[in-house]
Amino acid sequence: MAVLIEAISVVIKATTVVERYPGGWEAFEADPPNRTLCADGELIRVGFMTPDDVRAFVDTLAIHGIKYKEDGKAVDLVVADQQSGLLFSCDWAECVRGRLERDNHKIVMACHLTGSKIEELVTPDGWDYDSSLSAEFGFVETGRVS
Repeated sequence: MAVLIEAISVVIKATTVVERYPGGWEAFEADPPNRTLCADGELIRVGFMTPDDVRAFVDTLAIHGIKYKEDGKAVDLVVADQQSGLLFSCDWAECVRGRLERDNHKIVMACHLTGSKIEELVTPDGWDYDSSLSAEFGFVETGRVS
């Protein structure tokens, strides 16, 4: 299986959440930081619009022993960008760009566990391609406007 990657996504090994997050998957699922949570049974994805929000979420996970990176490689979680895929070397996950519903006009980025053969894409509840960032990606720079 695979999870949708939009904007900036934090992708976590599902086994890590079950083993280390206080209360396991049930607690994690009950209190997501936003409405972008989706999981395929192997990976869990939460999406964000800003790097600062990603950093805050990763720091919160670190409190529970869920580690981002070590020696330049992803450990328990990895950050993926909708346009460029994984931001760090990761031997347990891969990002791929593919067609949704075999439609050449519906292209999405997805992340799956390395070696997974199941091709189903899991998206957040209520997600719809036509109103998604995948359909109409835009980048807004922050900073001073002239």
